[in-house]
Amino acid sequence: MSHGPAVLAADVRPAAHATDDGGTADRVVFVHGFTQTRRSWDGVREVLADRYETVAVDAPGHGESGHLKLSMAEGAEALGAAGGTATYAGYSMGARLALHLAVARPDLVERLVLVSGTAGLDTAAERTARVASDDVLASEIERDGVAAFVERWLALPLFAGLPRERAGVAERLTNTAAGLASSLRLAGTGAQEPLWDRLGELSMPVLLVVGADDAKFVAIGERLHGAITGSHLVVVPGAGHTVHLEQPERFTDALTHWLDGSSR
Repeated sequence: MSHGPAVLAADVRPAAHATDDGGTADRVVFVHGFTQTRRSWDGVREVLADRYETVAVDAPGHGESGHLKLSMAEGAEALGAAGGTATYAGYSMGARLALHLAVARPDLVERLVLVSGTAGLDTAAERTARVASDDVLASEIERDGVAAFVERWLALPLFAGLPRERAGVAERLTNTAAGLASSLRLAGTGAQEPLWDRLGELSMPVLLVVGADDAKFVAIGERLHGAITGSHLVVVPGAGHTVHLEQPERFTDALTHWLDGSSR
């Protein structure tokens, strides 16, 4: 474990234009998924660039934060320190980080966007099994290297709908075996504290986005929607797990419409 305050690498882009009333533009913080880096959100950030200040972070064990070995709770704390008071949008692993931050520090999370996210595994048996399988994956990364692992990772059925040219392979290859392995072992779904029984605490606006072709996460999204009062669920047609990469226009349309409608 790291000692002292962890600092996540982050890229901050101010809004291109001031707000109508001359005030400060709303800030949106983006958190990527496993094996990605902050660059994976570039397309979405370009769409928001006119009116929103955007921040994209490299999650612990990834990109320029590859040296940080943090648990999910520690990673959420570091995320809040990097992003400050803002809307937080996370995909998959990033959604779990953003959700942990929203529960731990609701004062920082003005709005929450969870893309293909989950509140964790329900039972101790499920978590134990997942910890074991994630440890096997971590060992594969350490043994075979990042390039071989990324090829196997992207070949999973979960990413069947993700075109190669949108997969961001080059950015994924900038990660290190040590960083990805530590992320799996310390912040994988099995290692994290499940948050299902705390979802009722969330009082900020919440947007849930899932791909219609991702049956597992459609079901999880519906469960999250039922547990989070006032949340909004969008099921994007023609998309699987990587909604924002498979259907970027549909995703950004849904996101900007919701951001505009949920402005505080």
